[in-house]
Amino acid sequence: MKRPDTANQLAITFFYYRDLPAAMRFYEDVLGLSLVIDQGWCKIYQICPGAHVGLVDESKGMNKWAPTKPVQLCIRVSDVNSWYDYAKSAAVVNLSKLFINDEIGIRAFVFNDPEGYQIEIQSATRDGA
Repeated sequence: MKRPDTANQLAITFFYYRDLPAAMRFYEDVLGLSLVIDQGWCKIYQICPGAHVGLVDESKGMNKWAPTKPVQLCIRVSDVNSWYDYAKSAAVVNLSKLFINDEIGIRAFVFNDPEGYQIEIQSATRDGA
């Protein structure tokens, strides 16, 4: 059988929460993301065209909340320094220092969302990175 040759429509990464309203406040108020699909116990926010994050009430989702979060949400921005200043003023949890990774060509920082998922904000330090 041949794979369908129609274009994909969205990319959504799903995270599972015990306190969905707190997660929603963080993604709306701190990250400034827009809710684009409201499925009740699942809220889907647009990060940029084609890329989305879904916040799921773990009591109803396909997976359950877990204390260890082996997932990172990375958002590429044009001005990581402005985002870093903003993150400091927003008092996000576990804010790292700004760092440069010359090997992969980024300047970045990380912090945690309300239930421990790591968010990385980065800018490229060279073309093609």
